[in-house]
Amino acid sequence: MIAFPFPTTARMKQIWTRRKAMVVAVVLLVGGGVLGAVRYSNRAPTMPTFEVKRGEFIDSVQFRGEVKAMKSATISAPAEAGDLQIVKIVADGTPVKQGDVVVEFDKTKTEQDLAQDRSTLKSAQAEIDQAQAQARLTEEEDLTAVMKARFDVETAKLDASKQEIVSKIEGAEANLKVADAEQKLHEVEEKLKADRAVNQATVESKTQASKKAAYDVQRAEHALSRMTLQAPSAGTISLVSMWHPGGESPFKPGDRAWPGAPMAELPDISSLRVSARADETERGRLALKQTVSAQLDAIPDRQFTGQIEQISTIATIDFSAGWPIPRNFNLEIALDQTDARLKPGMTAQLTVVVDRVPDALTIPVQASFQKSGQTVAYVWEGSKFQERVIAIGRRNRDRILVANGLRPGDRVALKDPSVKE
Repeated sequence: MIAFPFPTTARMKQIWTRRKAMVVAVVLLVGGGVLGAVRYSNRAPTMPTFEVKRGEFIDSVQFRGEVKAMKSATISAPAEAGDLQIVKIVADGTPVKQGDVVVEFDKTKTEQDLAQDRSTLKSAQAEIDQAQAQARLTEEEDLTAVMKARFDVETAKLDASKQEIVSKIEGAEANLKVADAEQKLHEVEEKLKADRAVNQATVESKTQASKKAAYDVQRAEHALSRMTLQAPSAGTISLVSMWHPGGESPFKPGDRAWPGAPMAELPDISSLRVSARADETERGRLALKQTVSAQLDAIPDRQFTGQIEQISTIATIDFSAGWPIPRNFNLEIALDQTDARLKPGMTAQLTVVVDRVPDALTIPVQASFQKSGQTVAYVWEGSKFQERVIAIGRRNRDRILVANGLRPGDRVALKDPSVKE
């Protein structure tokens, strides 16, 4: 019989210590694996998500608008002027009082024209005086000739009355002298009439020339007075943009304007309205007196409210909306508030709340996607996104009311996780 040596106490402790270390290592390894698996199964998504919650869904219509003045005074260049060069023009948006200078034109050419017209008027008046003096002189000469001719006729008739006591020959000669004198009288009387007509026509012609010169003087004086355009009332100047070779822009100093060109407008602040265009699909959801929220781009620190004052009954083509050209309806919104900073041309974001749905399940528009003809959302479940079909009840520009397919607390992806970047 073979005898085996029995391990010593020290040896037994050493073996036991090693076994304990191995058991602890195995436990730690298994525990770490389980913890890692749990953590992996509950890891956070790597893309932005949104937590689905219940709340009020606001069904609204949004569109862009522009502030316009329904009434305004137009400040235009003088229509009777010729060459117009701008020397001074106030800046757009400048507040003015009645009588303040808005535009000044170069007066040099108009002053020269006025001096020339005045000189022409003076010459025309002098020609009238000369024509009238010549007419009086001719009239006197013709009247003298008529008087002499009449005297000669009477003398000839007196001589002819002696034919009873003179020879027949002398009587015949006397009768011939009477005829000659009467013919002479007829001629000078006709000349008197003709000279009067000629003199009258000459004076009339000179008078017409003088009237034209006087009209030219008045026109030049009026044009000169219009070389400085003043504000007809107090308000804020809105310069009118016109097409120039370099594009559309308001007039500026140094530019040349054509007669009658609109330079600026002085809007009536009480007539300011926000003009907008609504799509055909939105027209049926809008009505008169609906409340409108207006956020003006140029006045970001204030929220305006108003009401729909007018909706066109016929849709018109909106050429400014790009291709394809849409047909939409014109809207006019009257604002409830006034502000000194308001002026025509400002743009605004308009919102009309058409309905409110309480306790609604909503998600952002960017959390829904179209897949195979269905609307889906990607819900984070454990360690990955799961595609889920959803039913849409309503939608506005930013939010979607979910009728079915999601629950409160679900986290949905705001980007399509199936698309690899």
